[in-house]
Amino acid sequence: MPARFLYIAVLLLMPLLGKAQSFDDMVPAMTPQSLPLVNVEVNVDSLNPTTFVPGTITIVEHKDGAASWQSYNCLARKRGKTARNLPKVSLAIKLVDEQGEKLDVNLLGLRNDNTWILDAMAIDKMRMRNRVCFDVWNEFSHTMWDTSFGNRNGTVGTMVEVFLNGSYNGIYHLSDKINRQLLNLRKAKVNSDSTVTIKGLLYKGAHKTLSNNLLDYEDDRTDTTLWNSFELQYPEDYPSLATWQPLMELIDFNGKTSVDYFKEHYTEWYYVDNLVDYFILLLAFGIDDMPYINTFLSTPDINFGHQFMISPWDLDSSLGRRGDGSPASPFVFLNHLNSYGPYNRIVAYNIDGFKNKTATRWKQLAQEVLSPAHVESRINAIAQRFIESGAWQREYERWKSFNEIATGPDLDQEVQYAMNWYNRTHLSLTDQFLRWEEGYVPGEDDSITSSTITKIYDYILGYNTTFDEKLDIDGDGIITVSDVTQAYNYLLQ
Repeated sequence: MPARFLYIAVLLLMPLLGKAQSFDDMVPAMTPQSLPLVNVEVNVDSLNPTTFVPGTITIVEHKDGAASWQSYNCLARKRGKTARNLPKVSLAIKLVDEQGEKLDVNLLGLRNDNTWILDAMAIDKMRMRNRVCFDVWNEFSHTMWDTSFGNRNGTVGTMVEVFLNGSYNGIYHLSDKINRQLLNLRKAKVNSDSTVTIKGLLYKGAHKTLSNNLLDYEDDRTDTTLWNSFELQYPEDYPSLATWQPLMELIDFNGKTSVDYFKEHYTEWYYVDNLVDYFILLLAFGIDDMPYINTFLSTPDINFGHQFMISPWDLDSSLGRRGDGSPASPFVFLNHLNSYGPYNRIVAYNIDGFKNKTATRWKQLAQEVLSPAHVESRINAIAQRFIESGAWQREYERWKSFNEIATGPDLDQEVQYAMNWYNRTHLSLTDQFLRWEEGYVPGEDDSITSSTITKIYDYILGYNTTFDEKLDIDGDGIITVSDVTQAYNYLLQ
């Protein structure tokens, strides 16, 4: 049932159904429609973004007609770059045993691990964008090597209602993490002489600095887990030149080699299918803060090759909303992607028919997992649980006085906003990829010259008022100074 009809159907029950209560009061009232309930007992005043503080976590789900409990000791800290400063706090959780050692547990059937995320989704007015985008990504893209988790290259998670020290705090997204275990990266080896042999590597884009475009970097220390704009996620215990050198070499390959050398060797550094899928993900969902913020780069064992795979992260800046919750700009094909390595060369020079490969992949996915109907079904499934459980009304009541993170009382309004945005984007992408499939190259006579730039300026300044799609270099349907920039990028390659 579409979310808008379900919302109307239960509207009259909301005063009772959506009443926020304590953890102890809500557990006995659970029904098959209830979201799992999570209570974190922790000194809230001690929570901070850098160190973990001790606590306990209790998870209750309605299962087989009764409440099923899981309770563990844990360590908790605030998480997120922006989220850590919001009143609805997001948490990173580590499960530990009585001795304080890591404890791997399967939470709610997701997977066996000790590190978990309770994402408050505070900026997301729909409280589900990250989960929806990851669920779709997991359907069409996978790791480039075998793993123990079905070659999954993204998180799994479920929606829960969270309590802090028994007091209601709202809808959260409980998920696993992208880490060494999920991606099956080989462990570092400590040798008999106490030296370390680095094997699997996992980097995460964390900051916007020069290296964020994977084309250049600044001199920086290599003895810490933070280098330029990247965090060393594995092996985080051994930050050194040996762990950071492969990333330097990848960036040097993107930004300092000749075009001919790049064309000949790029498949030694990247998996083309992964590049295609990631490219489509960003465009289809309008991911606002990638690449390479919120992006993982990994290789299973650097001793047997340096091909890096891309894994996405934090997909809440999507489906028509920016990272601060504001409406996203109208769809722009490519946007700034062609100023990031390796797309700046692969797309610009259509290396090995990359444009046709991407167009063909889109043509397949656009009728399947990326079809508007399928995406809407994913959204509606979560929306239905929010409404039936009363969680949406409780969320609204809990945070309605906090303007920066407040939701609307009518979930359907935001669902329709997201789907209207997605439908428009889907149509635009289909049109643009059709041009790629047909071998379209921007610029007159399938080339870009200084004359092209002059004609773009003439159009912008009004000297020529006839629209020519060949001057629409970035493919956004209009001719602006952005096309001048893109044309210069082509010429400077």
